[in-house]
Amino acid sequence: MALLHSSGFCFTAVAFNHPPSVSHGPGTVKASCSPFSSPSLPRLSLQRKAIPGDNGSPETKENSLVVCFGEMLIDFVPTSSGLSLAEALAFKKAPGGAPANVAVGIARLGGSSAFIGKVGEDEFGYMLADILKENNVNNEGMRFDPGARTALAFVTLRKDGEREFMFYRNPSADMLLQEDELDFDLIRKAKIFHYGSISLITEPCKSAHLAAAKAAKDAGVIVSYDPNLRLPLWPSADSAREGILSIWNTADIIKMSEEEISFLTKGEDPYDDAVVRKFYHPNLKLLLVTEGPDGCRYYTKEEDRLRDALKFANACGALTVTERGAIPALPSREAVLNAMLKSVA
Repeated sequence: MALLHSSGFCFTAVAFNHPPSVSHGPGTVKASCSPFSSPSLPRLSLQRKAIPGDNGSPETKENSLVVCFGEMLIDFVPTSSGLSLAEALAFKKAPGGAPANVAVGIARLGGSSAFIGKVGEDEFGYMLADILKENNVNNEGMRFDPGARTALAFVTLRKDGEREFMFYRNPSADMLLQEDELDFDLIRKAKIFHYGSISLITEPCKSAHLAAAKAAKDAGVIVSYDPNLRLPLWPSADSAREGILSIWNTADIIKMSEEEISFLTKGEDPYDDAVVRKFYHPNLKLLLVTEGPDGCRYYTKEEDRLRDALKFANACGALTVTERGAIPALPSREAVLNAMLKSVA
């Protein structure tokens, strides 16, 4: 079982614009979709929540490039499941970092992606750049810092099902990306610009993040945001809430988890539609809420073709969590389609 769930993949599938097969009228529609019948895989489901308003689809560019901004690092995961970090006797090295995971996931599914971020001018940094290249991800926006190391993270899945993290970044190279190191031409070429919140924690990366997002927005690029809460990296819980919400209203697409809803609302019920709808700002095109083995919910004004896209995305997630690590576990488009075909055979 992998240590990372399908956090990037609800977003990933949207980028491919799968043709619509289901249409909904106004109101709330709940539906389940289970492409897999195997008991070893998580149950997959979708729930759609209609948002009154615009009936049109978001404008998109002719190209399909998704540029992902933020951290890329080395995850060390225990070779045995169900152990705390202290109990683990051995660890497996795996490339990761949420924005980089999305970039590789898109490329493995046949899409076009690029990564912008900073790693150390060290063996791990060069390894990560090579991994992007090997997976057909454009790494021209990657920078190398001679004075800081590539970030490391130790991560495990405990017996209670909760993940445990320990980070080494004091500071790591990704925190030191500067605005003048950004590839603005690459950003402006994107159809979608995707990022998380970790790049907002410290300077100079925070200013680089804001400048990159502004350039994307000014160029008419769709902006996608995954809050990706990693509380141990923030100075305090309050600073995490403030930082994560500080850019909320600039995003066109937001993907969040039940845990993040509870955290940002200081304990409100993440299953309550009224609570979730508080996060839907006027310019938002799509709000996705992931529910681990139960699939995801999506809230939109009118975007019917998302249903097929999210079935595909849930299948990606189901396959991903059957393997260890982040990037090594990401499936190919062929693997996903084959698995979905087997479920209806």
